[in-house]
Amino acid sequence: MESKLTIAIVQDSPVFNDLGATLEKASRLAAEAAREGAQLIVFGETWFAGYPAWLDVCPEAALWDHPPTKKVFAQMYRNSVTVPGPACETLGALAKQHRLYLIAGVNESVVRGPGNGTLYNSILFFDPQGQLVNHHRKLMPTFTERLVHGPGDGAGLKTVDTPYGPIGGLICWEHWMPLARLAMHEAGEHIHFALWPKVHELLQVASRSYAFEGRCFVVAVGQILAAADLPDGLALPPDLRADPSQLVLNGGSAVIGPDGRYRLEPRYDLRGLIYHTFDDLDSVLQERMTLDVTGHYQRPDLFTFSVDRRRSASEQ
Repeated sequence: MESKLTIAIVQDSPVFNDLGATLEKASRLAAEAAREGAQLIVFGETWFAGYPAWLDVCPEAALWDHPPTKKVFAQMYRNSVTVPGPACETLGALAKQHRLYLIAGVNESVVRGPGNGTLYNSILFFDPQGQLVNHHRKLMPTFTERLVHGPGDGAGLKTVDTPYGPIGGLICWEHWMPLARLAMHEAGEHIHFALWPKVHELLQVASRSYAFEGRCFVVAVGQILAAADLPDGLALPPDLRADPSQLVLNGGSAVIGPDGRYRLEPRYDLRGLIYHTFDDLDSVLQERMTLDVTGHYQRPDLFTFSVDRRRSASEQ
């Protein structure tokens, strides 16, 4: 196993509801990360092409049959990622061009068959050969997300083998789902990518707890999004109308070690690429001497656990 890994966390905004422009921005960021020596780049929750933060900040967004909301949803759908599809191919080509592992949070749509009006909150993992090696759909949309996202499935609850150890990821409040965590712990993660809109204090707690429980590194990925970045047509609250430069999402990206302590303290209000080099990858195994929740610190004679890893009907 390699002893060092440099990653680049994208703590920036996409071009909201513009997939083409967002892919162009991603291309520039991937090129910059590669020049700086990164072997992996990660984009946050539904970065392609925009986390629907407007659901929480626009007071009328959740009204029934609200024309401005329906218009924004249609834009969101038209600028989503199909798997497989052209945007997916572009992301794979970026990974191959720059010899990077590329992890992307996407709004995913299904073009034909069951589910072809549904969006999923998904993570795509590409290897340096440009191959899509894992595809995870968020199991349960969180609160207002249920207006735009459907529930996912267990097909992506697995790890990807890399020269740096197995890597995996979950999205947002999946980190509060005990059995989802256990599924990933059993998959043997060494590095876990926790994709969030922003990583405020409570979500830092979830990220640190996950690292300690799973005895793995956790990369908590936050985003930067100003009120001005939100889609047109929705009524903003008075304070954001008065100052559209205010941040709706303010980052908070961090790296936590398998002992639950920060290796990279949270970075707030910082736009751009954040780099971190892991130079103690072996500490994952060192910490499992005291706690291994899927090994000597579990009781399989008392508890049984299984995961349905079939892809949902929309992909069959």
